[in-house]
Amino acid sequence: MNHEGTKKTNHEGPKARRRNKMSSSCFRVFVVDWASWLRGFAVGMLGANGIVGGGLPIACGAALAAQLEGKGDVTVCFFGDGAAAEGEFHEALNIASLWKLPIVFVCENNQYAANNAVAVQHPRVDIAAHAGAYRMPGVIADGNDVLDVYATTGDAVARARGGDGPSLLECKTYRWHFHAMRATPPPETRPPDEIASWKARDPIARFEQHVLDLGVLSAAEIDAIHGRVTTDLDEAVAFAEASPFPDPKDLLVDMFAE
Repeated sequence: MNHEGTKKTNHEGPKARRRNKMSSSCFRVFVVDWASWLRGFAVGMLGANGIVGGGLPIACGAALAAQLEGKGDVTVCFFGDGAAAEGEFHEALNIASLWKLPIVFVCENNQYAANNAVAVQHPRVDIAAHAGAYRMPGVIADGNDVLDVYATTGDAVARARGGDGPSLLECKTYRWHFHAMRATPPPETRPPDEIASWKARDPIARFEQHVLDLGVLSAAEIDAIHGRVTTDLDEAVAFAEASPFPDPKDLLVDMFAE
């Protein structure tokens, strides 16, 4: 659905789905995320910062670089619904549309910015509705449906690579737990039935059932995947716990020009 609640379209008219456009190995997708500790330049993960909405203008810079290099690279910028209330959100969409930058803005709308519901912060709860003011497609995807997100993203990436500019993709999803984990979690203020209804739409469980129904994987193979993931997580935690704390002397490294 687009932000008007009709069949997915853009301002240039309907386009057929292009599900295979993201699989081409000759293109890279640069990712700018909201989580400040994530980065991996070798795989196109440019990292981010701890400022809400701060990754949006950075992503535009990466997209401009990709546009100038002309290699068909695309930038994908992830942010939450809370960031859509920041000025950087509108600045980024404006310049991206004006310059037709190859970028896909992905809003992971989990219904709450910390403890503030979307309806408390926005007069209209569909973040994708902002796209119209900047002459770009604003599309709503089921963020708990892997295949819907994949197909919708493929359309946006193909559009960016084709020189048609940016898209705003809003993935409607839900945050099961608290905004930030801590030793003593705060009291839960969200309605219990709301939490239960979203947990019933668990994207992992839904996709597992989908591949089971198609015969792509067996229950045993899915269990084996769960086992490998658990092992990877246990090893990562063990590595973190065994690692030394950072040297306090490194606190100001790369903070100031010399």
